[in-house]
Amino acid sequence: MPPDLAAVRTYLLSLQDSICQGLEAEDGPGRFRTDEWTRAEGGGGRTRIMTEGAVLEKAGVAFSHVRGTKLPPSATAHRPELAGKAWEAVGVSLVIHPRNPYVPTSHANVRFFLAGADTPNPVWWFGGGFDLTPYYGFEEDAVHWHRTAQAAVAPFGTDLADKFRRWCDDYFYLKHRREPRGVGGLFFDDFNALGFEQSFALLRSVGDAYLPAYRPIVARRKYHLWGDRERNFQLYRRGRYVEFNLVWDRGTLFGLQSGGRTESILMSLPPLVRWDYDWQPEPGSPEAKLYEVFLQPRDWAKA
Repeated sequence: MPPDLAAVRTYLLSLQDSICQGLEAEDGPGRFRTDEWTRAEGGGGRTRIMTEGAVLEKAGVAFSHVRGTKLPPSATAHRPELAGKAWEAVGVSLVIHPRNPYVPTSHANVRFFLAGADTPNPVWWFGGGFDLTPYYGFEEDAVHWHRTAQAAVAPFGTDLADKFRRWCDDYFYLKHRREPRGVGGLFFDDFNALGFEQSFALLRSVGDAYLPAYRPIVARRKYHLWGDRERNFQLYRRGRYVEFNLVWDRGTLFGLQSGGRTESILMSLPPLVRWDYDWQPEPGSPEAKLYEVFLQPRDWAKA
């Protein structure tokens, strides 16, 4: 059947609402403010931001639906057949930066792309996933995160969970540092192999799995005691997050090249961050454990 853009849009708006409600419930007093915006080239969005919550130092959950007549170079470099086609992209993207260094940062994104909708053979695909970036790792958290991700995609193909896990590890990798961004999760792009209905069902399953994957981890760690040492390490590691998003992330590049709203595109950046020249963790320290255990390739769902 032909792709139903309206149905995808409706689902994504409801997903944004449910995620914001769940995160507010976990934070307590923190509330999201809503910023609605329009894009001169076509489309717009609804960005929701929480700052200085009790648990969440900065959280952004953004919905966007943008369109245009010409794709940017980042989109056509590997898909030259898309050059010159009218296009639409709709998605929800979020990044959560907790205050407590023992609560990991999380990211999720689910999106749909359609080009040449007015042609006999439109080009469309789904993409998305979610990944976890701890500062102080806990095996129980990594296992829960990955098993929830695995359960979300298992009904759609026996090979997809492992494929999307490895894709996530490969994508969220800082090549210039030769290290992963975190413990991974799942990631997929250019996905239409199951036809529209089932591919859309996969997207919904992934989107709906984010809160069950993340909230239990936040609940377990948000009251953990921390001090200046842990905070400084968190701010240092947040620098890696900034580096990845500004240097390697294709979504950031697409948004900026396509004339997207800069404030919404860069909402993923943490509120505070630090860089220390040639810093190395003390051997045997909890900080060293992050590098030695949690930033090493591993299939956590099988732990």
